[in-house]
Amino acid sequence: MSVSTSLTTETEADLGEATSRRILQRNVLPGDRDLDVIPLYVDTEPAVLDADKESIGGNKSAKALNRAAMRQATSTGTGLRPDAILDRHRLRVGAGENVSLGTYFNGFPAGYWRRWTVVTDVRLTVTLSGRGASVTVYRSMANGRSQRVESATTEDGSAETFEFDLTLVPFQDGGWYWFDVVAGDEDAVLEGATWSAEVPADRVQPGSVTVGITTMNRPDFCAKLIAQLGESDAVRDLLDEVLVMEQGTQKVSDDAGFPHAEASLQGKLRVIEQGNLGGSGGFARAQLETLKADRSTYVLFLDDDIVAEPESILRTITFADLARKPTIVGGHMFSIYSKSRLHSYGEIINRYRFWWMSPPTVETDWDFGARNLRSSRWLHRRVDVDFNPWFMCLIPTQVVREIGLGLPLFIKWDDSEYGVRAQAAGFPTVSLPGAAVWHVPWTDKNDALDWQSYFHQRNRFVAALLHSPYPHGGRMVRESLNHQIKHLVAMQYSTVELRHKALEDVLAGPGQLHEDLPSKLGEIRELRQHFSDSTLKADPDAFPPPRREKPRKRDEDSEIPGRVSQLVSAAVGSLRQFRPVRTLAKEYPEAVLPAMDAKWYRLATLDAAVVSMPDGTSAALYQRHPALFRDLLKRTLAIHDRLAREWPQLSQTYRAQLAEITSPEAWEQTFAPWTEDADG
Repeated sequence: MSVSTSLTTETEADLGEATSRRILQRNVLPGDRDLDVIPLYVDTEPAVLDADKESIGGNKSAKALNRAAMRQATSTGTGLRPDAILDRHRLRVGAGENVSLGTYFNGFPAGYWRRWTVVTDVRLTVTLSGRGASVTVYRSMANGRSQRVESATTEDGSAETFEFDLTLVPFQDGGWYWFDVVAGDEDAVLEGATWSAEVPADRVQPGSVTVGITTMNRPDFCAKLIAQLGESDAVRDLLDEVLVMEQGTQKVSDDAGFPHAEASLQGKLRVIEQGNLGGSGGFARAQLETLKADRSTYVLFLDDDIVAEPESILRTITFADLARKPTIVGGHMFSIYSKSRLHSYGEIINRYRFWWMSPPTVETDWDFGARNLRSSRWLHRRVDVDFNPWFMCLIPTQVVREIGLGLPLFIKWDDSEYGVRAQAAGFPTVSLPGAAVWHVPWTDKNDALDWQSYFHQRNRFVAALLHSPYPHGGRMVRESLNHQIKHLVAMQYSTVELRHKALEDVLAGPGQLHEDLPSKLGEIRELRQHFSDSTLKADPDAFPPPRREKPRKRDEDSEIPGRVSQLVSAAVGSLRQFRPVRTLAKEYPEAVLPAMDAKWYRLATLDAAVVSMPDGTSAALYQRHPALFRDLLKRTLAIHDRLAREWPQLSQTYRAQLAEITSPEAWEQTFAPWTEDADG
């Protein structure tokens, strides 16, 4: 049975061009029936949309109240019974019940297909069984308001197929399509649903892909991910090869699950052993091997510690195949610990600060289990990005050939720099709704203070020197100086030392990036181990109990101080360095602070403190050292002054050498110690 809606428009076939129909997206369900992820696939709750900008107005208090209301749960928690999921594509709907497929994985993100692909119309095909069951199609506008489009009802209990032809014309700024199913007096079964389109005949066959997975001592995670790829027939058919860059001592090949994972890929798996070159070295190896094989349309990066939704891989490939121009297509990230919580929905670079961030219209840490797609206005607006993190990112081989491989940065900023570089060359990045993985959220890590702080600092400056539109880097130098002073007054001396070393290496120029790749991690760990604030201990009794000669007259204020108060704290904290350390603080901490309370302006008032780490596994003793403070401050001021003066020339040097540093030839020399061993 076919239902033609009033939104139907001409297709390419009507214009006499050679076209064929291709499936863009299939309805999919969680095969393991995991209750935590069901809200991402099926919604049983009524939609309660939050207020729009016009009704809120410009009042700050009203905006704050609305933002709080936006996060209030609309779900009653009743949810869907797991046994209603019959398989990956079939869903039972109880008599008289209503379920919506207007969800993250099963809604159709029409605004993205409208903006970035050659598709102009889509066809929704729904197969439904059960007497008196109905299917209703809805669409939303970019502001989240929904409209009913069309509906159809089964006549008897046998399976019936309905087709709805839908235009993408009114989705310039965003919006979704989806459908609801209502069962009649007896149970209904959604037998399957697809979204398809007439596409140019030369785009019907999907492109092939080489998958690159960089792994470092996560054999169990990695083996399970490999198995996920191999167990999906549809995904395996599109794979040319799965490359696992083994960089650790705990080998994935030794994991108990590896034989099954290897067999599932039917000869398409290759494990490449090399030194620890970080994520950038692993992913660049995948790019290089893909270019050398010269058979794949795309190279797909996957982190080794993710759980994938295999359908997401098919969707990114399909989207890239039909993009208007070669386009990098990435997925979103949900928390692996709280699986309905969205952690990354798209990333941009603030060019003045040269810092990555979520776009201003994105709400971070969004819980679909509390408030789903149809009730969340912001999710309907199309979000454009500058880059997609490499936990899941599909890159056309053509892009790699034209702009080169990733930078040799070890970790941090290789993905963002690559997206900005591709953007400058005319290749956009799309973070595609409905394509996602589950991953450890970076908010649970301590990478701004630990050994990774070196790579954050160095690589951010390298990326800015390459791409900042400002002749002196915008706010980069001043902001770096501000952060160094905050770390100093907070007694985080190891972080200051590592960030200082990062700037020294930036000033040394780009020529040493490849040379430093295998050895820099060991060097900075050696540098860091001499500081007490970097010495972590898991046993709480490893530290003396807190003592203070004169306890504070009042409890610490838990509120975040204003800008003026923070400036005063920084000034007072610096002046305190000319006073001796309190006697008891030389032997006892003055406070024990949870990670969430260990803000620099609180630490600046103490002479010693035990501070726990964000992951809750350990703590470190921070102690004030005035002489060390003064030495680090002197060096900090000098190097930032030099960086500000030399920025224009240094930027020219980095930009002049970019093509050479990211060339296949340069990377082959870096990989030579391991390729020669393999050849030998």
